[in-house]
Amino acid sequence: MKTLKAQQHALANPDEELHILETELPSGFASFSQRLEQVGLFPLMPTGLEIFQMNLGKMCNQVCKHCHVDAGPDRKEIMTKETMMQCLEIIAVEKSIHTVDLTGGAPEMNSEFRWLVSEIRKVRPEVKIIVRCNLTIILANPRFHDLPEFFKENRVEVVSSLPYFTALKTDAQRGQGVFEKSIEALKMLNSVGYGNDHTDLIINLVYNPSGAFLPGSQNELEAEFKKKLWERYQIRFNSLFTITNLPISRFLEYLLRSGNYENYMEKLISAFNPVAAEGVMCRNTLSIGWDGYLFDCDFNQMLNLKVEVKNHQHISNWNSSAVSQRAIVVNNHCFGCTAGAGSSCGGATAG
Repeated sequence: MKTLKAQQHALANPDEELHILETELPSGFASFSQRLEQVGLFPLMPTGLEIFQMNLGKMCNQVCKHCHVDAGPDRKEIMTKETMMQCLEIIAVEKSIHTVDLTGGAPEMNSEFRWLVSEIRKVRPEVKIIVRCNLTIILANPRFHDLPEFFKENRVEVVSSLPYFTALKTDAQRGQGVFEKSIEALKMLNSVGYGNDHTDLIINLVYNPSGAFLPGSQNELEAEFKKKLWERYQIRFNSLFTITNLPISRFLEYLLRSGNYENYMEKLISAFNPVAAEGVMCRNTLSIGWDGYLFDCDFNQMLNLKVEVKNHQHISNWNSSAVSQRAIVVNNHCFGCTAGAGSSCGGATAG
């Protein structure tokens, strides 16, 4: 592998990240495309459109160290109501879609967020709506304080990141005071019925490793989180999702600055699991960027790797047949989704 100098500056653009991912593979290791070929999965093809993921913008009230979106309070990219309406048209007619996944940034900071959730409920009452809530947004401003009630009224499934069940590790990754606010927000969600076995109000937590290593067993971590959060704070939640940090954006910057890039890539590549590769989320998911462009997954979106569907890369030029027959765009960051037990927005993909 070429000697990779630690970069002290922020990566300039997605092209720079792709150059690193494409040229700086550990010596003797095959690329992700080559690994897929070896297990008979190249080109990687969709299995059907089931999850419609919408990025409502990169604005966020937090600046997390591992954030692959590079989100923060200073980001101005926000999905417009016009783009949302185009998405709603697709959600209404594509009956194979069983889940609409709203993400960001903090999706709630989009001024049309509540309108969008209500409209999804109107056009597809039966569809599952997921909101990826960072928890602290509920306490960030009085206008967000009633989000738990709004989520309950619209039968929203809440997915929230909580790096650990202690303040030290959580605040180190997500910012000073985040743990305390997250605990308060979780209590607010519990108080309206989320996490209760006797309701259908689902709240799932997300665990991302805080360093250059793979997550441990999802089942074991879930059991530990449930035990500690109940004993210490009387907090309940439904499931814990483990998600591997992919080597892009802020996490890639961290890997380069800390000199961990080579070792981390070796870990990901060595842990390639063909079973996890078969179940990668891009096969049944489509990611819609804040500006309406289509991507195979949220990670490809951050690298500006649009779907390979000529003349149909934007929601305004939707073509169901072309989307279903496309070959999925892959690169070496995809090793993060196929390492060990696999990784997706819904947690581990293989036993």
